[in-house]
Amino acid sequence: MHKLNRPIPPTCLCQYQHGRDNWGNVTPEHKSEIWLKLDEMQQYRCAYCEAEIKTDRANSNSHIEHLRQRRANSYPQGTFLWSNIFGSCNRQDSCGKHKDYLPRYIHEDLIKIDDEDPEAFLEFLSDGNVVPVKGLNPNQKHRAEETIRIFNLNGALRKIRESAVKGYMQTAEELASYAAEFDEAEWLPLLQNELDNIKKLPFTTAIKHVLLPA
Repeated sequence: MHKLNRPIPPTCLCQYQHGRDNWGNVTPEHKSEIWLKLDEMQQYRCAYCEAEIKTDRANSNSHIEHLRQRRANSYPQGTFLWSNIFGSCNRQDSCGKHKDYLPRYIHEDLIKIDDEDPEAFLEFLSDGNVVPVKGLNPNQKHRAEETIRIFNLNGALRKIRESAVKGYMQTAEELASYAAEFDEAEWLPLLQNELDNIKKLPFTTAIKHVLLPA
């Protein structure tokens, strides 16, 4: 989970209006237009777990997700609100679908990843777990814990992330060794090169946190 930079909204959204239309009125062509913008923002990765997603209609393993649920007893006025729309994987036990199966949650507790930097709240460990960053105040720690719980980021995803970072452990050890032995000017370009190489990979934040010297 990392900070996302939201592009300008797809023009098709202005054709729909809460109170007159519902999500079922959105045409397949317009959903494809929305996905183009989500792919620009998310680089074909789930907004929440960072797993690779396919977003074309023929091979999709993803869905257009509303951070604040659009159902009648939640936030229907956010159905066509661009800032409320993300792309999520279809994993039933995590991310958008897990959130929407919960009977109730306080949306303000969630880290809104296009407004806030999740890395200020969450730390990804080499064993695949994600935990609150040390030193948070009580409210920040609560929000970190709730974000982990509501998206179930430590369920089956833990083993998947652990597998994703395993191939980088030797590189992480070498970088830590360089950091202990040499001046920053000598090892920092090596680290930056590694970080540049992983920017578009699935689970990039988990890999990044493993690579960063303690």
